[in-house]
Amino acid sequence: MLTAEELAALEDWRFERRMPSRAAAVRELLRRGLAAEGKLPAKPGAKSGDYGVLEPDIQTEEKDAG
Repeated sequence: MLTAEELAALEDWRFERRMPSRAAAVRELLRRGLAAEGKLPAKPGAKSGDYGVLEPDIQTEEKDAG
């Protein structure tokens, strides 16, 4: 949910850039925000498990390798 002020700012930003929809503007702003934080977009074929919060268990990796 956006406040009236946030929605107005989003719409102004969208129209200045001739974005086709509000959803497209939100996606672009999200992409830019993630890029600014140093997060790379997912590579094609990536699985959600590739982005876990915890480090993989070394023993599990060793068991899988051998």
